Amino acid sequence: MFAGQGAQHPGMGLALSQSSAAAAKIYRDADAILGWELSELCFQGPQEELTACAHCQPAIFVTSMAAYAARLENPVEGEEIVAMGGLSLGEVTAVTASGVVDFENGLKMVARRGELMDLCCQKSQGVMAAVIACDENALAEACKKFGVVVANYNSPGQRIVSGEKSAVEAVCQALTGVALKTQLLQVAGAYHSPLMQEASDAFREFLAGVPFQAPSVPLVHNVTGGWTADASLDLKELLARQVSSSVRWEECAQALTGVCDSLVEMGPGKVLCGLMKRINRQFPTQATDL
Repeated sequence: MFAGQGAQHPGMGLALSQSSAAAAKIYRDADAILGWELSELCFQGPQEELTACAHCQPAIFVTSMAAYAARLENPVEGEEIVAMGGLSLGEVTAVTASGVVDFENGLKMVARRGELMDLCCQKSQGVMAAVIACDENALAEACKKFGVVVANYNSPGQRIVSGEKSAVEAVCQALTGVALKTQLLQVAGAYHSPLMQEASDAFREFLAGVPFQAPSVPLVHNVTGGWTADASLDLKELLARQVSSSVRWEECAQALTGVCDSLVEMGPGKVLCGLMKRINRQFPTQATDL
């Protein structure tokens, strides 16, 4: 499993780059491809610069790929990689790690994705909010009433809503006493909502020029919560749609647990392992937590 946006923090990947030659090369290559010191931003921050989509998306992608490179450099005895997936941005990392694109094209995809999403953020007053332990029908009615969407189906009892700031605040207010908790998130915009449609369309155009190959292992996808068998144009369409569509991570995680014996979260933090505890507490997970 590959980490999504929000897992970034100053210092991520520093210790790994010092202990793994493969990981250190990933950071060097990234700096050369981007033409700026991404490694310094990851290792030193500041947090404010890491938060913008144009910075944090490539930073998390590179750190996750560095973790994956280190894993391949020193493989766990008896371990076989049978499937991959990722949350939001992490899906692009999974696509790259599975060999659909090479590292350079994967990084360029992520950098462009972040730039396009930043542009959409600047054009609207979008926010997101977590809704915890809420009746699904009540949530759906509130979202419909105020023109808000469920952006993330993260785990049982955890939903993220996304939309215009005033509308999201109205949903939170309407769910007072219905949901256990609602909380606005510290994000730059309304990700995975119609407010990202312009970024989704532009990303689709960008992907048209990127060569894709068949993945080395099956991939699970956020838009559908299911699998794709090959890397046809449909895969590009799924990645483009994902920018403005709901992330069905709960379904993705359930699909992954159906084909493997354990899950490893690659990248900074351990958000996905935390979600797995809510989805299936008995299923074995581990996090690199860089």
